[in-house]
Amino acid sequence: MSAFDLRGRTALITGSSRGIGNALAQGLLEAGARVVVHGRSRSAAERAAAELGDKTGGTTWATAFDVTNAAAVEQGVHEIEEVWGTPDILVNNAGIQRRTPFLDFPDADWDDLIATNLTSAFLVGKHVARGMAKRGSGKIINIGSVQSRLARPGIAAYGATKGGIAMLTQGMCADLAGFGIQANALAPGYFATELTAALVADEQFTQWVAGRTPAGRWGRVEDLVGALVFLSSSASDFVNGQVLYVDGGMTAVV
Repeated sequence: MSAFDLRGRTALITGSSRGIGNALAQGLLEAGARVVVHGRSRSAAERAAAELGDKTGGTTWATAFDVTNAAAVEQGVHEIEEVWGTPDILVNNAGIQRRTPFLDFPDADWDDLIATNLTSAFLVGKHVARGMAKRGSGKIINIGSVQSRLARPGIAAYGATKGGIAMLTQGMCADLAGFGIQANALAPGYFATELTAALVADEQFTQWVAGRTPAGRWGRVEDLVGALVFLSSSASDFVNGQVLYVDGGMTAVV
């Protein structure tokens, strides 16, 4: 099992002050990594980092920078490298959702989704990968979605960003594999989180999720941890450019 051991490795997880990112941070801490907790608000990131450290006994550090701004990303990554060096593991998790029918979808919401869900992974990925390339090793895990493959009414823009994540991941593989870097995507199905709280509360939608998912339920954030540890560890050294769907079987059936 030593191939899954993350002791001695540093992970940066964007958008990890709450939600799925926070659960992923806890999972990597429990696997032995030290974790840079990131959020939009420094106070929120510091609070989350302290709570995760207390809960797991692991080592955490907090940072805050705008993942959609190239200059802010460059400075933020530089500060991390000054303190802990280039991360061994990058999890591009930061993301938002907007639900509006395509014909009425606001241009501003499209721009926000592209910037937060896709551009951020490009910017943070590029700046962290430069240090990884110099070192000759690294793991990049981009968070996709079942919407990387499947569409639903009202979320065309979100689906476009997550489809983009799948192709960005393959492009990273093509460009970075020669530097000893593996880039893969982790694609959750329908998970009960802060982002989906309104849908979970909708009894009709929850029945649809249970009926459409072979596992018969919403995903729980802890369901993602095993797959993330695999993609972050030496166990996945020959896995590159892949999208791993953790969706209870949704993308496997019609």
